[in-house]
This record gives sequence, C-alpha cells and structure tokens, in this order.
Amino acid sequence: MGSNVGDRVGICCAAIERLRCHLDVADVRVSPFFETEPYGVTDQPPFINLTVEMATTQSPHTLLKTLKNMENDLGRVYRYRWGPREIDLDILLYDDRVISSDTLKVPHPEMHKRAFVLVPACEICPEWEHPVLKKTLSQLLSGLSREGVSRYEGTVPCV
Repeated sequence: MGSNVGDRVGICCAAIERLRCHLDVADVRVSPFFETEPYGVTDQPPFINLTVEMATTQSPHTLLKTLKNMENDLGRVYRYRWGPREIDLDILLYDDRVISSDTLKVPHPEMHKRAFVLVPACEICPEWEHPVLKKTLSQLLSGLSREGVSRYEGTVPCV
C-alpha cells in the first residue's frame, strides 16, 4: 500500500481499518510505515509505503475488485502511470499462486525489483518464497539498494 497525496499516513490508516473491519479477512499483520522516494516519475512528493499480510476467503480477482473499490472510496484520482496517488492498493502475493490475466498478475511482476515493496514486506514475512523466482523476500531484498527507503519517524495512529 502507498500514498503520496494529502494525509499520507491518515489515508493508509483508513485503508488498514477498512481491511480489518469491512472485508472478509483475518489475521491482519501490518509492517512499519516507510517513507520512500517516488519510482518511475520522480518529480512528485515522497510516498508512505507499507505492507499488509492477511488471510481472506476472497478469490484473487474478487480481492482486486474490492481493493480498487476501496481506492475509489478513499478518494483515489487516476492521473497517469507512476503518478501521484492518494492511495494505491496492490496484491503482491496470494499464497503460492501464479496468476496471469489481463487484469491481475500475481506475484506482482515488478516487486522483486523494488526496495520500497520489499523492505516493508521483509518486516513481516522475510522468509516468504516468491513462487516464480524461488527466493525468499529477504534474499530478493539483499540484491537491492535501500537508498530512498527509510522508516517513517512520525506518528502512526493505527498500528
């Protein structure tokens, strides 16, 4: 999850609350919050990024629809690829499944290249194995620079 528009921490907390209370999920675990430099289009404010691990009975495609509806409900404005966003909710992994459809790719096809994804993910599930690359998340992170990714030092009211 990430945000770089408006109250970044507040909107991420609102998304976490919705995950905890309004979805058919259990065992929600939340990583620490990290402040990260933007990726792709760099002329924009820094992001707050974090990872949430949860159990759900929703299918991957249903979960994706639910997350996109949550983004809309939380005020997401679609601007352009890699642009600023109020909230971004992605599915990185879903058990050990590999899914490739027009609307969903799991594991997330770029996650292994992005420290802003792997740093928070390693805080809660470092030994999770990427089902395609057959490496743990901590092994994937060990090959990346952590430059531009730092633990958020502000107040986080929801964790």
